[in-house]
Amino acid sequence: MTTAASKPRPLDGLKVVDMTTVLMGPFATQLMGDMGADVIKVEAPGGDNTRHIGPARNPGMGSIFLNVNRSKRSVVLDLKQPAGREALMRLCLDADVVVYNIRPQAMTRLGLDYATLAAANPRLIYAGLVGYDPRGPYASRPAYDDLIQGAIGLPALAQRAGSDEPRYVPLTIADYFVGVSGTTAILGALHHRDRTGEGQELVIPMFETMAQLVLAVHLGGRTFEPNQGPPGYERLLAPQRRPYRTSDGYVCALIYTDRQCESFFRAVGRAELFEQDPRFANITSRTRHINELYSLVEQILTERTTAAWIELLSAADIPVMPMHDLDELIDDPHLAAVGLIAKTEHPTEGMLNSVNVPTLWSRTQPAPGCAAPRLGQHSAEVLRGIGYSDSDIEALSRSGATFDPAFNSRQEA
Repeated sequence: MTTAASKPRPLDGLKVVDMTTVLMGPFATQLMGDMGADVIKVEAPGGDNTRHIGPARNPGMGSIFLNVNRSKRSVVLDLKQPAGREALMRLCLDADVVVYNIRPQAMTRLGLDYATLAAANPRLIYAGLVGYDPRGPYASRPAYDDLIQGAIGLPALAQRAGSDEPRYVPLTIADYFVGVSGTTAILGALHHRDRTGEGQELVIPMFETMAQLVLAVHLGGRTFEPNQGPPGYERLLAPQRRPYRTSDGYVCALIYTDRQCESFFRAVGRAELFEQDPRFANITSRTRHINELYSLVEQILTERTTAAWIELLSAADIPVMPMHDLDELIDDPHLAAVGLIAKTEHPTEGMLNSVNVPTLWSRTQPAPGCAAPRLGQHSAEVLRGIGYSDSDIEALSRSGATFDPAFNSRQEA
């Protein structure tokens, strides 16, 4: 894996206190860590739940945790203890960003609400990745990816598009998309602070963020008042919109623009379908008859192999890609050529495959700064950095307010 310890990165010098767990928040803070921020992951004594989701070589270092928590330092603090809360308060005094994803009411109960922290650090960006906008009736409800997918209509859209039963997208798409949106919002707030000196509180709600994503495409006829038809983008909801079966597998091809449609029918010897059939003559008509177009293309593509279609359609400048399974994606030759998946030696977990930063920067290329940490690996280091002595840390360890595996072993010896 490429690392950037000695190279400038865009967020070098930024301090982020990461109070998030599971996927949405940790992915957002990993993005900032890869961009150079010093991300301090605050964990309860039991650690982030994803530490315990396998496969794993060692307890507490599951594969999902490893993939969303690199470029961070881990400090254990029991925030239910006054000493743990005091340490967190001190950690926030010179922080640029605090990110949390528990319910805002819980942050208030812990005395870690925005008003309290901003009183001590007015330049703080305080970002909550939460389930729902606190102004609405869902504010106190729990939020998980499955629930949000259902609430924004993804399973219903799948059924409308031809699935036998409503199905969730087999990816925690809400967690990851809202994580990216959270990072975007934080960077915008930091830019505002750089211009004005003002910190602020941000709320990034899952439900509303994902509803925006769905409705930007599917608001359809209800874009207008009075409405001009039902919601939904017909092409995306066509039951035949799926990978095309070939004589030996599947291929993914998109015949979308007028030029692509004409090129396809000419390439397969059916030019008259574009030139004479009004259903396929332009994008407006094709959208109305999209299932007929997809069905026709599906029939044609069963006549040759996947490799033959990729060669023919590529030559005709028709967008085409193979349909990968997960193993084929991991072993994809293009990803290998650009180094997206790199082998790296983890200090405790051995050789790993890890996903590198996909974006390219001409001057300040982001890259993983360090491997995902063991639980409490940096507790003593972080606490020393905010003024705690070794005897203070030992007292916190004895009370259970913190934990550092190396520090505790030395003290026991």
